[in-house]
Amino acid sequence: MRTIALSVAFSLTATMACCGPFIVVQSTTSTANSGLYDAILPQFEAESGIEARVVAVGTGQALNNARNCDGDVLLVHAKSAEEQFVAEGYGTERFDVMYNDFIIVGPGVDPAHLNDAENASVALSSISATGETFVSRGDESGTHQKERALWEVAGIDTEENNGDWYRETGSGMGATLNAAVAMGAYTMTDRATWLAFGNRNTHEILFEGDPVLFNQYGIIAVNPEVCPNVRSEQAQVFVDWMLSDAGQSAIGAYTRDGEQLFFPNAD
Repeated sequence: MRTIALSVAFSLTATMACCGPFIVVQSTTSTANSGLYDAILPQFEAESGIEARVVAVGTGQALNNARNCDGDVLLVHAKSAEEQFVAEGYGTERFDVMYNDFIIVGPGVDPAHLNDAENASVALSSISATGETFVSRGDESGTHQKERALWEVAGIDTEENNGDWYRETGSGMGATLNAAVAMGAYTMTDRATWLAFGNRNTHEILFEGDPVLFNQYGIIAVNPEVCPNVRSEQAQVFVDWMLSDAGQSAIGAYTRDGEQLFFPNAD
């Protein structure tokens, strides 16, 4: 009995010793899929002593999770939805942290002639006019919200064509890119995820550079007045570090194949 008791006591002590302070970061998938966290979080953890545990989902799901008090910090990319989250009292304050851009990719033969498009609206109109397949995440992620807004500006009702040339996966960006490649279809993705994506086959970037494809990321600490169990002190340490010279430098230094994926722009 004494041996069992000592074993249990040792196990509990070891468990307590192994698990220091941590936070849960509800994050968009693009930052995780790109490898950014693997590059920068070890530096944060070494400097702060706080482990950052990332839950990578679409922005819409991340916001819902945080509303349910499942998380301490948000790092997402749908500014209007983020501002609403703060206005509703769920977040303390929103800060710009970094940006990149969206791109439209598709088969290299480019049957909808996106390479000739003058802007994003013309590019999307060309896809619609030719009836070439476009694969959407359809998951209320930041990418999906941006894509939906671009179709609206182009004056195209994708709901009328859902299941025809317009297809929704209801999945993350990686799965949606895989579907687009398998179907020989077009899709919109953030540049960071594309650069980290390995299953391109003959797919290429076919449209880029329109200012409307700007992709801003924001960071928000969850409000402890709404979620009393939130790790507010540790969360604020993470927010402050991401906005600091050290955090911004770490973000800017991250590259894939020599190309910078995110551009820090904290005030």
